[in-house]
Amino acid sequence: MIIEKLSLKEKIGYGFGDAASSMFWKLFSMYLMFFYTDIFGISAVVVGTMFLVTRIWDAAFDPFVGILADRTETKWGKFRPYLIWMMIPFGIMGVITFTTPDIGTTGKIIYAYITYSIMMMVYSLINVPYASLMGVMSSDGKERTSLATFRFIFAFGGSLLVLALAKPLADIFSNMGSGPVNLKVGWQMATVVFAVVAIVFFWFTFSWTRERVKPITEKTSLRHDLKDLWVNRPWFILLGAGIASIFFNSIRDGAAMYYFTYYIPKQEAFQINLFGHIVDSISSFYFVLGQAANIVGVVLAIPVSNWIGKKGTFLTAMLFATIFSIYFYFIDRNNTTLIFVMQFLISICAGITFPLIWSMYADAADYSEWKTKRRATGLVFSASSMSQKFGWTIGGAMVGWLLGYYGFQANVEQTETAQNGIRMMLSFYPAIGTLMGVGFMMIYPLNEKMMVKISSELASWRGKKD
Repeated sequence: MIIEKLSLKEKIGYGFGDAASSMFWKLFSMYLMFFYTDIFGISAVVVGTMFLVTRIWDAAFDPFVGILADRTETKWGKFRPYLIWMMIPFGIMGVITFTTPDIGTTGKIIYAYITYSIMMMVYSLINVPYASLMGVMSSDGKERTSLATFRFIFAFGGSLLVLALAKPLADIFSNMGSGPVNLKVGWQMATVVFAVVAIVFFWFTFSWTRERVKPITEKTSLRHDLKDLWVNRPWFILLGAGIASIFFNSIRDGAAMYYFTYYIPKQEAFQINLFGHIVDSISSFYFVLGQAANIVGVVLAIPVSNWIGKKGTFLTAMLFATIFSIYFYFIDRNNTTLIFVMQFLISICAGITFPLIWSMYADAADYSEWKTKRRATGLVFSASSMSQKFGWTIGGAMVGWLLGYYGFQANVEQTETAQNGIRMMLSFYPAIGTLMGVGFMMIYPLNEKMMVKISSELASWRGKKD
């Protein structure tokens, strides 16, 4: 079996795509709930319900995008064209989502439903094909893990960019002009900056990558694709593990701003002079530290998975994340050093799992083709986006509902009950997600030995076809 090794430039080019997506993913997961409640001006319960309604539809939309991409035929391939077609709508809708019109509470709720729904559909139209691209750039499992590693190093780099600059940029733009501080304009203009950067990054991905893997059977029917997916047991297991993993991350991310705004008594940790403005927040350091630790985890994924396998590595990381998350609840609010240490360790565990599960989606696509002699890469990879959306749906909605349940009120001092609820959302509730991930991965059937056999036989069949 001859494997074409991918160049460093192509791996970097692929990584740029997730840097672009992750900038907006991090804006949404870390700041959008806080933006809607404290700046946009709608209640946490309303936002939680909106996240549930819009994201369920959006997650159901992902398989449609996968089916559409599988049937796309252009001179650029099946998946790359969507990067160039959707990158500008992606940036524009991101800015519109962080725009606050002066149309009253009911009007704002309607506006939020419409703009957020469209934004997530555009996200699917660019992100499902982007994820699927990894499955056709190389047929080698180790090259795919390497691609996934590059992807997530760049993804966390994009997230770091947002976490380091989003609030400072919003503050800078909010204070421009001679009038009063305008946080609505500040957040809108900060998003414009990230939108421009995302568009440029997607262009690099389109330009520097190529599609190589061709299916054994060129044309398949939708009925056959759906039937193949229905009997693809590894796909369903990965879907469940992905939902659990994203739930774990989204509920921690969504509650973090509330944790530092309403629970930690002192925010000033250090001072940085940025364009004449002072940034002085331990929350910013907490967020940036988490992303840096995620990158450490991504880098560790390859050597650890080469040692104990993808499944064993995922299981171990989720078990440790469970232990560390539960311990987080018992940390004293004044012990910021221990808060940072636990954030670092938890984020390493999360970072390890990300490239592994995406590499396993490509394995699930190969497994399906090996079983059926038909390939539906886009449809299989839609599970990756579906798991993100469902996990994010459940986690994001839970943050809003739990804030309401515990009696949270925006921009006032919180009760002890509300503060305890916020602490739970960074500890026990995320641990539920990691334990579910452990359960799913325990029954995952594709090990390294099985994938070597599958890859070899697929390569042989493709060679006979050529």
